[in-house]
Amino acid sequence: MVLSSCLLAVAVFLSQARGFLHPSEEDAVSEEWLLLHVVQGHIGAGNYSYLRLNHDGRIILLLRSLKGDADLYVSDKTLRPSFDTYKLQSVTCGKDAVVVPRDFVRPVGIGIYGHPSHQESEFEMRVFYDQTAPKDHFDKSFYTSEDRIRPQKYRQGPDEDFEEEESIFWTILIGLLKIILEILF
Repeated sequence: MVLSSCLLAVAVFLSQARGFLHPSEEDAVSEEWLLLHVVQGHIGAGNYSYLRLNHDGRIILLLRSLKGDADLYVSDKTLRPSFDTYKLQSVTCGKDAVVVPRDFVRPVGIGIYGHPSHQESEFEMRVFYDQTAPKDHFDKSFYTSEDRIRPQKYRQGPDEDFEEEESIFWTILIGLLKIILEILF
């Protein structure tokens, strides 16, 4: 009995060590990709978490659900993409990946959706810049005369500050209402 337990423990240890030394093909990323950000978070069932991508160039988003099932929606038309309004999506039950083309208008909205099949989803998203993507320096839509002087940065206007504060307010208010309803019923 003790011998079989020891053999089982050694087998588990060796399989984990093999995975550490030789990562699976799914975990492999191109050596030409530059890691820009790693975002981790939790999201409730049926809810969205929104991010904003300001980096230029071809960007690769790799979303891994650590617990539950998180899905990925991307748009250059809205900063709050959803399953109704998006340009790119990845909605698998595991690892999700989206390639944001360099010609998408910045900022790009990223929506991470917590699938209702799980009460809470935990995720990790890695944001990579693809250094191998060809750059057309003569493309007028890619550069303007102002860009040559100084890089253009996204500036958040006063209306967007208000929208962000309003969103946080409603999120807190809805959370409090849910707690009160759970207590009452």
